[in-house]
Amino acid sequence: MGIRIGIAGYGNLGRGVECAVQKNPDMELVALFTRRDPKSVYTKTNVPVYSVSQAPDFQNQIDVLIICGGSANDLPEQTPYFAQYFNVIDSFDTHAKIPEHFERVDGVCKANQHVGIISVGWDPGLFSLNRMFGQAVLPEGKDYTFWGKGVSQGHSDAIRRIPGVLDARQYTIPVEEALSRVRAGENPELTTRQKHTRECFVVAEAGADLNTIETAIKTMPNYFADYDTTVHFISQEELDRDHKGIPHGGMVFRSGVTGMAGAEHRHIIEYRLQLDSNPEFTSSVLTCYARAAYRLSKDGQCGCMTVLDIPPVLLHPESPAELRKKLL
Repeated sequence: MGIRIGIAGYGNLGRGVECAVQKNPDMELVALFTRRDPKSVYTKTNVPVYSVSQAPDFQNQIDVLIICGGSANDLPEQTPYFAQYFNVIDSFDTHAKIPEHFERVDGVCKANQHVGIISVGWDPGLFSLNRMFGQAVLPEGKDYTFWGKGVSQGHSDAIRRIPGVLDARQYTIPVEEALSRVRAGENPELTTRQKHTRECFVVAEAGADLNTIETAIKTMPNYFADYDTTVHFISQEELDRDHKGIPHGGMVFRSGVTGMAGAEHRHIIEYRLQLDSNPEFTSSVLTCYARAAYRLSKDGQCGCMTVLDIPPVLLHPESPAELRKKLL
């Protein structure tokens, strides 16, 4: 019997986890829990679907529950709740609130002898690891993170909430000049506006004032006001045809020096992701960390952790001996 996985939530992330489990032979998908009517949910794998209220009944049938809710409203409540009953994984990505979320989940996990791994994905997640490695190896240097080109689901949703907007997609795009300067080892000081631009494709209601919509987008605080933003008005057919995917990606750099003052050598570390599907890739990261949570729990450990705390060898299905033979 493989590692028994449960999924809480069946949006883009939950569907991605469902697919990812199928690609890991040491895992099996046991149950899906939803806030919707279970009879209305049609899955890709015919996994049994239950009401989220039934989840506690499965605590002896599931080794790790992967929680696929949103960071704004779902995960701050769901992860501590489910950690009472299961080892849990989540993708909480509100960076400023991660320490607070960690403390809440840690308390519940320790009280119930469970493992919780939070903020799993690519940023926070894999990018966090690469920032840490870069700082450790090159203590004298600077970090740079660029996102895109890719669809920002949160920014797209913010546009859709503007009166007169029917649908929208927003792309975050790195500024090539800034990228080139970082790759050249210049260690530039870059403002938010100098690092990224935003490009919006908007479907407006018939008769809506396009100038008003464009102004509302470009002046929106915390989303667009600090960026050079371009707005394109297109038809729903064009949006559906040309912008139906959810690609994303980005780059983490560490630019630093070694050697003695006056005879230093420059070094640049670059880690890059180019993703056809942001949620499917994120789901694959969540799934491999479920393996680590299972192994840690079997080893008698408990409490909350992040990707920074997990030995990489616990993520891979093969044994440490096999990995030493193949990868070193």
